[in-house]
Amino acid sequence: MTIGIDIRFLARGVWSGVEEYALNLLPRLFSLDKTIKFKLFYNALKKRKLNYPWTILPNVSLYQFSIPNRFLQTASFLGNLPKIDKLIGGVDVFFSPHFILAPLSGSSKKIITFHDLSFEYYPEFFSFQQRIWHTLMKPKAQALAADKIIAVSRSTKEDLVDLYKINPEKIEVIYSGMGEEFKEVEEAEMERVAKKYKLFTQHRTCLPRIIAKQFVRGSGAGPEKFILYFGTIEPRKNIKGIIKAFELLKTYNLKGLETHKLIIAGSPGWLCGDIYRTAKKSKNAKDIIFTGFIAKEDKPALYKLAELFVYPSFFEGFGFPPLEAMACGTPTIVSNTTSFPEIGDGAVLMVDPYNISEIALAMREILKDKKLKNEMKQKGLALAEKFSWGKCAEQTLKTLITR
Repeated sequence: MTIGIDIRFLARGVWSGVEEYALNLLPRLFSLDKTIKFKLFYNALKKRKLNYPWTILPNVSLYQFSIPNRFLQTASFLGNLPKIDKLIGGVDVFFSPHFILAPLSGSSKKIITFHDLSFEYYPEFFSFQQRIWHTLMKPKAQALAADKIIAVSRSTKEDLVDLYKINPEKIEVIYSGMGEEFKEVEEAEMERVAKKYKLFTQHRTCLPRIIAKQFVRGSGAGPEKFILYFGTIEPRKNIKGIIKAFELLKTYNLKGLETHKLIIAGSPGWLCGDIYRTAKKSKNAKDIIFTGFIAKEDKPALYKLAELFVYPSFFEGFGFPPLEAMACGTPTIVSNTTSFPEIGDGAVLMVDPYNISEIALAMREILKDKKLKNEMKQKGLALAEKFSWGKCAEQTLKTLITR
């Protein structure tokens, strides 16, 4: 059997949940059955080498094409050309880990992973260019035409059925996994990360230069205890809500709370400027620290250092950060919407993302109640164990090869 896989998104140099999914799934997929040939397709105008160790496996072949992306997308959108499976010499199954439009001949079975439909429900959270891209990709038409769809949560499956009217029988729910690196973090590693991001020394900011000039930082030693958000700095993640909840939390009469900081970790995203301005104007601005980009290898220690993790996002198809935090034993607060109730499964505190008071009270509850904090830690650790990339790969391969 020959399986084609569209990995164009891995050549764009951006790291998001989609890349996290593919880079963990694909190497495990390739090792499950070495008699299956995998043909990986990507497009780059200039010759570009993908530096992933699994690209040199004997059952993996790379096919790079140098077609300008605008031309390729326009031809795909208007003429349903070129036939990608024919360009790579024919395949039995063509798998798209992301819904990038890939015209196929009628001889290949097509399977697509949908991570979420946030762009349909909250178009205002996406740039004009992103909205144009989503239109060009024809997600609904692709979903209707696909032989099978992989949804990363029941929530995403329900959205596909409700919004696109997809037959639920052709949708397989396959949860993403959790990396082993989040399960054991040494003390020395935590100290290294704390020093690297200056969490225990002088405050600093990694804001974009134009914003950083406006942001007035406090002085003195860094935080010994902090509340953490990790993810892209963008409106969909409800970071302004976190900042406002942190302000409210600071008004509560809770011993030791005056020393707590809010660490907002992650790279700037779409419409991030308003988030930075909200932090700057906060009466607790000196206690709000933006770290900027966090290296992948530093994430586990950062989670482990936090008193609690807060992620009241408005919409998530799966949401890696809350599970990562739980895998590190950090009590976690999430929204009561979309995929969070099924992914959190009793191990998290859930809040209405639009209710600032509810978010603040959840923070206070964890900080003041050591018993609750320990219970959440144990439940989170147990829950994270259930999410395995190995299991995800096995279920995905079964879906790909089943007629």
